[in-house]
Amino acid sequence: MNRTALLLGVAVIAVVGVLSSVFIVDEREKALVLQFGQIKSVKEEPGLAFKIPLIQEVVRYDDRILSRDIDPIEVTPLDDRRLVVDAFARYRITDVVQFRQAVGVGGTASAEARIDLILRSRLREVLGSVTSDSILSVDRAALTTRIRDSARTEAAGLGVEIIDVRLIRTDLPEQNLEATFARMRAEREREAADEIARGNEAAQRVRAQADRTVVETVSDARRQAEIIRGEADALRNAIYAEAFGADPEFFEFYRSLSAYTTALQPGNSTLVLSPDSEFFSFLNESGAGTPAATAEAPAAEAPAAEAPAAEVPAEAEAPAEPAPAETPAETAPAEPAPAPAN
Repeated sequence: MNRTALLLGVAVIAVVGVLSSVFIVDEREKALVLQFGQIKSVKEEPGLAFKIPLIQEVVRYDDRILSRDIDPIEVTPLDDRRLVVDAFARYRITDVVQFRQAVGVGGTASAEARIDLILRSRLREVLGSVTSDSILSVDRAALTTRIRDSARTEAAGLGVEIIDVRLIRTDLPEQNLEATFARMRAEREREAADEIARGNEAAQRVRAQADRTVVETVSDARRQAEIIRGEADALRNAIYAEAFGADPEFFEFYRSLSAYTTALQPGNSTLVLSPDSEFFSFLNESGAGTPAATAEAPAAEAPAAEAPAAEVPAEAEAPAEPAPAETPAETAPAEPAPAPAN
């Protein structure tokens, strides 16, 4: 009984010893076999591996590409515009022995803390050597490449390869945002005012040119109209001169009739003229004996040669007893109107 129990205990110990001496290396990781803190072997190939139980231990490290997000930091570019930069990095453990010697028992957490320090310093160094416009433009890709190459050299001492570095966000600090937005609004308003001023200037030029064209067109039209009107007046006068020049006496008679028609309108005027006035020359020559109307006057009291003219209406009726033909009567003819121009 005791022997069976002893054999069973030995078998159990043997099984436990065998199991504790065997470990499996996954394809996604690398392993170090340590003995009293010293590296005895490196297991990079996936599969079964062995170690000495109770004396040796296995430390595993991830062989995949790892990501590390960096806390936002403030950088000051060349133009002194402070920026808040948020970035991340992709890295991979390439040399587990060197990695173990560099970070010790801290492992991945210690390595990531040191990677953070490296990336922060490189971000400030590279981004501080350019302007903020370059950081916010398409040149950002070239800047991240410079950061990655610079950080890769320094991180190689950790047994780590920096595969990539990217800038997630590049913003202004919160306290500077409002001032920056105000400055941007002022710049846009200034540009808008410049555009409006240039537009108004162009409109004034177009309007002035249009006004000048109108004045020139109207002036030319008026000049041509005056020329045509003058030529027409000259032609009219020539026709009148030719027509009236054929018979001057008829022309004089026609003008007198026109003056009579204009001056002797019924009920609109009273004229006091001498009987022998040239205005009534054609009426006297026609044999009427007296002008348009004869005023009432006592024949016995007024001598024929010294009869004064009396004011009577142009349309007064003849008296019942006419005066002798050789004695001129007192008349009130109308004042002649001016003759029409040639």
